[in-house]
Parts: sequence; structure tokens; C-alpha cells
Amino acid sequence: MDKLQAMTTFVKIANHGSLSAAAQELDKSLPTVVRILAALEEALQVRLFNRTTRRIALTQEGILYLEQCRKILADIEDAERALIQEQSEPSGTITMTAPVRFGEMYVAPAVTAFLNRYPKTQVNLLLLDRVVDLLEEGIDVAIRIAHLGDSSLIAKPIGHIRQVVCASPALLAQTSEPKHPEELSSLPCVRFTGAFAGSAWHFHHEGKTLSVNIMGTLSCNQVGACVQACIAGLGYGRFLCYQVMPWIKSGELALILADFEPAPMPLSLVYPHARLLSSRVRVMVDWIANDISRALQASR
Repeated sequence: MDKLQAMTTFVKIANHGSLSAAAQELDKSLPTVVRILAALEEALQVRLFNRTTRRIALTQEGILYLEQCRKILADIEDAERALIQEQSEPSGTITMTAPVRFGEMYVAPAVTAFLNRYPKTQVNLLLLDRVVDLLEEGIDVAIRIAHLGDSSLIAKPIGHIRQVVCASPALLAQTSEPKHPEELSSLPCVRFTGAFAGSAWHFHHEGKTLSVNIMGTLSCNQVGACVQACIAGLGYGRFLCYQVMPWIKSGELALILADFEPAPMPLSLVYPHARLLSSRVRVMVDWIANDISRALQASR
């Protein structure tokens, strides 16, 4: 038995005081309405109406049940109305996470623009340089710069992020610019451990992966400190391109070994599911994807 349909039928009968009038409003046959009411009374093990050939009247149990049914149906109607309104104007809270530096440069401005456009939404933006478990930590959507493994998560591709090596003009003048990645093994390097673990940097050469062991006096898990060390001439650095692009454009750093760069890292918006995605998250996913794609194109 469809309990919601049975409740609706019961309320219509009570409202009209008539089985035939309820059947007409519900666009059902009279025998169908009679069967639905009988099944409901059987399931509840109570009589809801006292019926005679001339009239139908609620029992005491029916009066109590009618109050609850009206409340339940009203709550359902309110919930549906709220969802319809949300489709036209998103509202509610969205929790999002992104890497710290990328979040500061691209995600936060996109979120600000989104909130200006949809003022009934609220965004809880978590900038973290770690992989977050979306389901366990209650995250609606995340920015990932990585090759994603098989999972139940849905990924919306935004673009790709280059992996680059750079150095200050002063260091390049001092050591002469390397022409091959293997030369880095004998040159000072700054190691950013937050993105590239281990002591080897990987390159792409003639269709194969080339690994080069690097050394230097500084390794750090914060990208800002590593970038500043490279600007100061402490060593060569390996970064994701957005992390150093402002200083590349200003001339404080220079890209090297571009012909040996490995494949760019996929940039994706990741969320737990698609079929049950709320409209506010769906609207935000599309907004952030478009905004960041435009920003990345403009920064090249």
C-alpha cells in the first residue's frame, strides 16, 4: 500500500464528507477510493469512519489521525515548495575545500562572485593542503589537482596544471641554465614537500619517465617559503605553475627545462554524487568551473 496516497485519500474523504466527492477530486473511481480506505483501516487496525447508506462521519480515532495526516501532507508540500524555489534561486550552506595557494588565487575570488550573485547561499570554504574525505568530513565539493583513482566520487574536469621547474635570474647566471634534467642532480635545489614527496623529481623525455635525484639545503612543506627561497637564489624549485606564475610574469623567476615537463596534472571539481546533488551545489559547481577556467586562460 502506498501510505502517502492512502493518507491523501483519507484527508480528501474527510474534507468532503463523501467517498464519491473524494473520488471525483482525486480522479479515481469510487471502488478504488473504497479499497484504499479499507486497506488503510486494515493497516492501522482501526475504523476511521462510521459509514451508513446516507452519511459518513469520522470516528474518534479518525479525528486524531486526520490531524496528523494534515500536518504530514502540509510538511511535504512545504518541502516541495522550498525545493522548487531553490531551483530558481539557490539557498543554503555549501561546504567546499581546495588547496591553500590555488584556493587563495582562484577559488576564493570565484566563491566571492558566486555569493554576490546568489546572496541566499552561504559558503564554508576550507583551504587545506591535504586530501579530504568528502563523505566523512561532510564536504559538498572539492578542488583536486591530481590523477583521480576509481571511486564513487564524481569529477568535473576544469583544466590541467603544468608542473614546472624555475630559478632566479641570478642563480641561472651563476650556474648557467641547465639544458637537461640530469644536470639538476649537481645543482642546489629547493624541495617543496607539500606537492612533490621524496628526493627525486620526475620528467618526461622521449616517451619515457626520467627521475633525477636532487639535493639542497632547504626542504619545506609550505609553498610560499619555497618560492621565496627560489626568488632569493637559494636553489632551483619545482612547482605547479600557478604557484609561481606571478613571479614568472614579474621576471623574478624564470622557467627552465620546459621541453622535459611531465604531463600536466588534471584539475577537477569533485563531489560525492550526481543524481542526488542539491540544486545549490549543482549551480555552484557549474559557476566555479566556468569562473576558474576563464581565470586560468587569462593567466597564461
